Order: sequence, then C-alpha cells, then structure tokens
Amino acid sequence: MTTTISVEGMSCGHCEQTVEDALRGVADVSDAHADHETETATVEGDPDTAALVQAVEDAGYTAHA
Repeated sequence: MTTTISVEGMSCGHCEQTVEDALRGVADVSDAHADHETETATVEGDPDTAALVQAVEDAGYTAHA
C-alpha cells in the first residue's frame, strides 16, 4: 500500500533524507521517499498515518495526512 502525506519545511536534499529516515523508523514502513519540491512524502507499507505525521513532526517538519 502507498500512502502520501504533505510535508512543509523541506528545502533541500538533506531535508528529504531527514524526513525519509524518520518515516523509515515507523512500524510497518518498507520504504519512504520525500520530495521538497512537491512538499510530499510517499511511504510504502501499511503504517498508521498518525504515526507518520508524528515522526515527521518529531524530525522538525510540519506534516498533514
């Protein structure tokens, strides 16, 4: 299953990597890809959406499911 969330505050590749690492740490995530140009992150797996948002916010960004 693929889930896409909005992520505000990313401005570069380093930001994307930080968000991807945070999302990959969430249970049931098999892969994650963030794009600062579209302000989105796409996650593969079957995670809890609230956990995705919380992980991104814990990493210092704003997220919306």
